Formats: sequence, structure tokens, C-alpha cells
Amino acid sequence: MPRAAQPFVRPLSILLASTAMMVGYSQMTAIAAEPTAAEARAATAPTGENPMLAPWTGPYEGVPPWDKMDPELFPDAFTKAMAEVKAEVQAVIDDPAEPTFENTHVPMQLAGDTMERVYALWGVQTSNKSNDRVEDIDAEWSPKLTTFFTELFLEPKLFARYKAVYEKRHSSGLDARQIRIVERSYDEMVRDGANLSPADKAKLVDMNAKLEGLFSAFSSKLLGDEKLYTFVTDKNELAGLEPSFVASLAAAAEANGKPGQWAIKNTRSSAQPVLQGATNRSLREKVWKAFVSRGDNGDANDTNATIAEILKLRQQRAELLGFPTHAHYRMADTMAKTPENAMGLMMKVWPAAVARVKEEVADMQAIADQEAKAGKGPKITIEPWDYRFYAEKVRKAKYDLDESEVKPYLQLDKLVDGMFWSAGQLYDLGFRENTGTIPVFDPKVRTFEVYNLKTNENVGVFYLDNFARDGKRSGAWMTTYRSQQTLGGERNVLASNNNNFTEAAKGEPTLISLDDATTLFHEFGHGIHYLLQQVHYPALAGVPRDFVEYPSQVNENWLMTPEVLSKYATHYKTGAPMPQALVDKILASNKFNQGFETVEYLASAIVDMKLHDRKVPVTDVDKFERETLAEMGMPKEIVMRHRLPQFGHLFSSDAYSAGYYSYLWSETMDADTWAAFTEAGGPWDRSVADRFRTILLMTGNETDRAEAYRAFRGRDPDVKALLEKRGFPTE
Repeated sequence: MPRAAQPFVRPLSILLASTAMMVGYSQMTAIAAEPTAAEARAATAPTGENPMLAPWTGPYEGVPPWDKMDPELFPDAFTKAMAEVKAEVQAVIDDPAEPTFENTHVPMQLAGDTMERVYALWGVQTSNKSNDRVEDIDAEWSPKLTTFFTELFLEPKLFARYKAVYEKRHSSGLDARQIRIVERSYDEMVRDGANLSPADKAKLVDMNAKLEGLFSAFSSKLLGDEKLYTFVTDKNELAGLEPSFVASLAAAAEANGKPGQWAIKNTRSSAQPVLQGATNRSLREKVWKAFVSRGDNGDANDTNATIAEILKLRQQRAELLGFPTHAHYRMADTMAKTPENAMGLMMKVWPAAVARVKEEVADMQAIADQEAKAGKGPKITIEPWDYRFYAEKVRKAKYDLDESEVKPYLQLDKLVDGMFWSAGQLYDLGFRENTGTIPVFDPKVRTFEVYNLKTNENVGVFYLDNFARDGKRSGAWMTTYRSQQTLGGERNVLASNNNNFTEAAKGEPTLISLDDATTLFHEFGHGIHYLLQQVHYPALAGVPRDFVEYPSQVNENWLMTPEVLSKYATHYKTGAPMPQALVDKILASNKFNQGFETVEYLASAIVDMKLHDRKVPVTDVDKFERETLAEMGMPKEIVMRHRLPQFGHLFSSDAYSAGYYSYLWSETMDADTWAAFTEAGGPWDRSVADRFRTILLMTGNETDRAEAYRAFRGRDPDVKALLEKRGFPTE
């Protein structure tokens, strides 16, 4: 299910095109007053003294100077980049000519190059290389930047130019793409307050600045809890865990000054293997409680009060902008359009998922009871910290499949080769490793030149940051440091995938779980989407929130194809490919544990929507979570995938707020798309792949995405394909 945050895109052009796509830091929404003399001088001053401001140099149309990145350089960089943006926008405002698409929309889409580079660098600094000083700078500058951009796009003279172009859009000779930009830009500015009174605009600026500060505070608190470890002093407590994973825990403990111990970091990538494999029930309980209590411990890192303040400000802002709720505000430019439509899809799936969980728990309880009766363990009732552990026992009993059988065949580096090979077969993308030839922000980041296999033309560079470390936020995400466009000259793509896999001990290959392998292919699906993009106007580069996860979820499907498994799922010791008998068992168990997977995710998505589709903001966050889950009939054996106190998707920015449903929306299209490949004869059918690429992947947001999907499939997506994929009843 959910695996990614969204890519970062150009702040000026894309904000005007209503595509809120960010990485691990918050949406910069976006001044207006005449620049002071000092600011004007700063805007024209040479940037060479600060490498965060300088145009990127080197191969591949220039690459980020990660080797020169220093948190202390960013305040100066922000100041000068803002002055430059202000000057660029002021030039558009002051143009004496009648407003046209060419003298208004085009220069606005080309503005902000320096700021874009600074944002790309800062995004890595905050998401991949954070520390206390970075958090302090972010807390200070996020509100300043938000105020700057909010005021900029509330400037009446700027809006007047956009409005003038909008009113003449059908009589000024614009083509379809230009009209789409004009309409979307105008609608976005209205939606974000361009028609407010001066007093209300001032309120909006203040709200956005406060929200940005709260987002930064939330992220800092959550990262504080994710830096913590559960230390184990007796190796016997780690029984059931794979030797390579145990070795990585020992290495982590030694790195934290506790040699001879084992350190389990308070992140999903470390906690999940323990919950799945550890035979020591008390250890599972301890690790589970630490993990699900992140941000909810009543200490300095507790996020509940921060969340309550975010919810209050979001609802005030929505009402100020003319929307009944924050959910309506956030969903105005999505495929789903309304909270009711999103809830409608979720509630088609929820009852079947809950029913399946009851069946899964019964199967697990039966095994636990049998073990107790046979004297192999105490009599227990299945608890949340038991679910993954006993699910593996059920998997073994029903399908003769053990995760420990699979993992030796899932070498991270080999699977990376496999995902690259798949992209070549489907989309003619080639990848040549060039690690060591261009700067990286961590020594373990791998880099690859991306090129077209048929023409050898450069497409861009792909950065791969696979491993967890202190200062790196949890989860997995994709971002672009530079996105494709042809306006102003063709730009290649600098794309990045960021995972949090646990690195093997020195000298050993990193083995990952099947779930981690799926994450690897998922994030790469985002990368493929942006590497293939071919748009002229950057304002049409981004896609709606509930579309963006679609290409990545489709790409997960190629992991388990025979061609990938036979070539790239090879045993780390013998080199032998995964036996067909083992493959068959994996495929036979595809629908196994789908109740858990669906309920864990969908509970988070439904709670998100209920939290934001209400006029009275929640003040007691924990109480709301408990009561809402009870009303929904949440199985007691499962906890939300992201409890509210740690729900970074919702509270580190606005990006996924009232939008976590989008994974299910996208997966409905994913399942239906995979059915198209199946109907055509298989996963490597180039006629389907070419239509998928040219109609949906290359085109950004040049047309309505629902219309584009209909052009690809001949109809709207059918939810039956999703239900069948998960093994749920379709009637």
C-alpha cells in the first residue's frame, strides 16, 4: 500500500498550476511590495560566494553541489533567492503592455531558477541529512518563506494580469494547453485567496506562516522519537531473527557506543522484521509499543498539541477561502473532487477488508491455541504485536511459505539491476552507473546516467539513496532535483529514490524482504514517471494527488514476473535463481493477509478524511482517533499504519492532508491497468506499454487525468479489478 511521498517541483510555475507535490518539507505556497535598495542589490549580486546559489555545473547539464552543502549557507541563500524571485515577478507586474499569455504566464513559469535549486538542496538537507542545526534553521525559515510566497501570489496587480488573460482566453488565439494553464492558474489563485479583502489576505498570510512553523515543529518532534533505539543485551532475545539482520543490529549498537549489544531503531524498517520474526513475545511487544507511540509519549516530542493547532488553523483557512472544510479545500483540484467521492470508494472496500481480518485472526488464534495445547507456548490472545508473527505461521501452514526462505534470493543490488532491466524492456530507458564521478550527499548514494536505449540520448541522472541513517526521515520517497521541460530550452531530469533499508554488515550483501522489494519497485515507478515526462510548459508537469501514486503502484507488478525473478532473484550464496516451486508458493499466497494490509492502510485514510471533513476542528487527537476507529469497527488486533501523532503525511505539510485516500484511488487504476496488460497477453506487451507511456506517463497534466485514463483504457477504471486483486468479493 502507501510507500511514497511526492516529488518536489518548481515553486512558481507549479504552484500556479495547482500541483502540491513536495518531499519531506512543507508546501511553500507563496510577495509583492517594492524591493528595497538593499534587496535589489542582493538580487543582482554575484552568487559565486555562496555555492547554494550558483548555477549547477559539471556533466549532465549540471549537477547539484552536494559536496559543498552546508546548513549555515542556507539563510543567505534563501534571502538572495527571494530577492531574485521578487525582482522577476515585479518585472511581470510592471510590464506596461497589455497582459498576454506570452508576457505573463511564460515569464512566471521561467522565474525562480535559483530558488528551485536552493529548494532542491534544502530538501535533501532536511530529509536526508538533518540534525539539530538544520531543524533550527527550518523552524526559522519555513514560516518566512511561506509568508514570502503567499504574499507574492496575493498581489492584486499580479492577479489582475492573470485575470485579464483568463477573460480573453478563448479569443486570443491560445491553443488547448495554453488555455488549460490559464484556467488552472486563475482557478488556483482564486482558490488560494486572490479575491480576498486586504484584511483577509493578511489573515491568510499569518495562517500559512503559522502552519509552516507547526509543520516544521511536528517533523522535528517525530524525528526525535525516530532517533531512539531499543537496546538488547541478551542475544537470546533475538531468536527467530535472520543472522544478517542481527548483525546489522549489532553494528548499529556499536555505532551508538554500545558494543556487544543490539540496537533496534524506532523506524518501520527496523521494527517490522522484529514483529514478523522474533519468537520472544515480550521483545515484540516492547518494540511495537515504542514504534506506535512515536509522538505520543507526553514528553518534549509529543505531537498532539501541535496537531490540534494545525487542525484549527486549517479549518480557519478553509472557511476564510470559502470552503466548508479543509477536505473540500484540498480536494478541489483532484480526480475525486469531493470528500464524498473519496469516502465512497473507501467504504466499498472497508467492510470486505474487516471481514477478511476476522478470518485471518481466527486462523492465527487457532495456531496459537494449538501451540499452547501442545505445550509449545503459553495460552495467548492475539494482540497487535502478534499479528505479523502469527501471520507468518499461517502463511507457512497454508502455503508452506516462510519469509526466511524468500529473503536469501532478494539481494538489493541484484533487484536494482532488475528494476533497471524492466524499464529498458518496457520504456527503452537505460542506466549506466557513474558512482564516484559526480557529487553525492552521502558516500553510500549510488548514481546512474539515464539514457534512451534506442538513441543513446541522455535523459538525466538517477540518484539512489537506499539505507537508513540518523538524520534521514523515515519511509520511502521519490523526488526530482530538476524536472523536464522544453520551455526555455530542454532540461534533463535529476531524479532520486530514497529508501530506509537496513544495510547488511560489512562485506555481506544486503538482503531485503519481499515487502521492501515491492517498495523498491514502487519508488522506481515514480522515477520512471518523471524520467519519461515530455512536456513543454512546466505548469503542466505536475499531476493531481490521487493520480501521482498510480504509476508507482503499477510498477510494483513487474517485481514478480518470471523474467525478473529468473534473472535477478538469485541466492546470495549459490547464485541459483529462485526455484519455481518457491515462486509458485509466493504467487499462490498473493492474496494472503490482504485483510491486514488493507485495514492497516484504509483505517489511516478514513481517519484522515473524517479528521479534515468537519467544521469543528478536533482538539483531543488521541480521543478522536480512538472513538473514530471504534465507530468504524476497527479490529482490535490491528493499529493504523500511521497513528495520528506520527502521521507525517498529514502534519509535516499539507501535501497528503485529506489525501491519504489517494493510494486507494491510484491502486484502483493500477489494478485495472495491470488487467489491461493481462488481457493483451502479458506484462511485457509493448503495445500496452507504449500506450501507457505516451498517454499517461509522458503527458504530465496536459489533459484532465480522468480523460487521459479513459483514452488509455477506453473506459473509467473498474473497482472490481482491485477487489479481485485483493481476494475480496466483487458483489
